[in-house]
Amino acid sequence: MTPQVPRQAGADPDVLQAAITDIILRHTPGDEDRETPVPGLLFFRRNSLTEPCACMVEPSVVMVSQGAKQLLVGDDAFPYDTERFLINSIDLPASSQVIDASAERPCVGLVLRLNLRVMAELIAEGNVPADAGHGSARGIAPGTLTPRLLEPMLRLLQLLDEPESIPVLAPLIQREIHFRLLMSDQAARLRQIILLGSQSHRVARAIDWLKANFKESLRIEELAARIQMSPSSLHLHFRQLTAMSPLQYQKWLRLNEARRLMLNEHLDAASAAFQVGYESPSQFSREYSRLFGAPPRRDIETLLHRRALPQAERPAVLR
Repeated sequence: MTPQVPRQAGADPDVLQAAITDIILRHTPGDEDRETPVPGLLFFRRNSLTEPCACMVEPSVVMVSQGAKQLLVGDDAFPYDTERFLINSIDLPASSQVIDASAERPCVGLVLRLNLRVMAELIAEGNVPADAGHGSARGIAPGTLTPRLLEPMLRLLQLLDEPESIPVLAPLIQREIHFRLLMSDQAARLRQIILLGSQSHRVARAIDWLKANFKESLRIEELAARIQMSPSSLHLHFRQLTAMSPLQYQKWLRLNEARRLMLNEHLDAASAAFQVGYESPSQFSREYSRLFGAPPRRDIETLLHRRALPQAERPAVLR
């Protein structure tokens, strides 16, 4: 069991990071991602550098306690390490890459899903500054890791050693973490998404609709009317937040779902294309190859081959 870090030691970020690293290493024996018994909390561990790997990032705070990673969104790179966390306020297609890791010193960290309802409650209660400045144009941005944020993070992880306390104490500590984020240098980014009527909040509603209806034909005028924006304004603010147009976002959702269907449910390319809303198999194949770098059949065969390899022999890109 990890020794409890005294409260007075909380001002030392190195002590806090070392304690967090120890807990994550104990709970990730391999090169993997692992859900924890704490709702919304995931650990990751990588024992080597990786190439960029496509992923969907949920609204979350992501931090590393050892090593370094970066998230690639459009043409922008967002590195994060033991001094910087990433805050993501919308469901964002991106590519994740490990840039500092080794077998002797793995890159380890955590993802904590954000509860936007809790943040809205904290704002409504008036316990955070009303004017938080200007947020990042993107839906994701780096923030400064401070002892005030690391300390409740550590206490949340320490609950894994007393699982009977998780249902009672985890929600309280997570609420404190949300409060600390709203007091951080990325508070403005969060407020823009949470506050009703903001352009960012409307784009978030558009994203929710696209995720639920990605198989349907997309008519920008209808989507814009649904969220009370003009088509031009929707295009502008959607691209600012996600580095994609709404149509590109829908295409990303469709192609990744098709890949999942072929890989996990063993559908052929034509069936998967039809399931996700494509009417033309040739168009599906072209767009799939453009996104994943290989036609559907070859890509799935490669993934299945890598999946069958022993852990130590798998290419870094799968990690």
